[in-house]
Amino acid sequence: MLRLPARKRVRSRGFSMIEVVVALAVLWVGVLCAEALGVKMLGTGRQSRYMSLASTLASEKLEDLNHFSPNDPQVCVPTGSSAVGNLSSDVMQTTTCPPSLSWSTGFTGTVAYYDNVNISLSTSSTACPNPTAGCFSETVTGLSGGNTAYTTTYHSPDGQIVIPAPSSTAPTNVTFHRRWIIEGNTPVTGTRRVTVLVTLLDTTVQPTVTFQMSLVRP
Repeated sequence: MLRLPARKRVRSRGFSMIEVVVALAVLWVGVLCAEALGVKMLGTGRQSRYMSLASTLASEKLEDLNHFSPNDPQVCVPTGSSAVGNLSSDVMQTTTCPPSLSWSTGFTGTVAYYDNVNISLSTSSTACPNPTAGCFSETVTGLSGGNTAYTTTYHSPDGQIVIPAPSSTAPTNVTFHRRWIIEGNTPVTGTRRVTVLVTLLDTTVQPTVTFQMSLVRP
């Protein structure tokens, strides 16, 4: 009588503890890498957004300064000076413009060559023309009668602009610091170069957001 060969016994084999530990380690490294990438992308997005705002605020300040008469203390360079203002420190001084063809004596005024700008979105029913759509608000710190005043401009999506009376209450939103310098006879005689530097004061955004822009005017 023929005997059939015995079937080989098949032993089921599971994962060993070492294999499980290695798999978990690989998964953990992958999760950490994905998280780091997400944080990096989020940070880059914030920085790009603030950089765009900084460039807008620099352009806006240059436009404001360009509206002043060449003989106004806000933009003139005092006699005997090559420049006024500073990009590395806050300067406030009494500036006297040199005499001109139109005026035998120069105008004098107290000028702050810096300011703060606070940016936020608002749905204020008293300030926004359309509270449902909301407003982009911009608060500039300045002086009024020798006291610090905060002037807020509300920009509506439909193009309307509302500027209520200045307030004595400081805003608590995202803040940019602006400084500017006015250089006489630069880059050529008879012209002046105005340069504005905007810096984001939020230290959680790294690297620090700064933007600098210049224009040349008579």
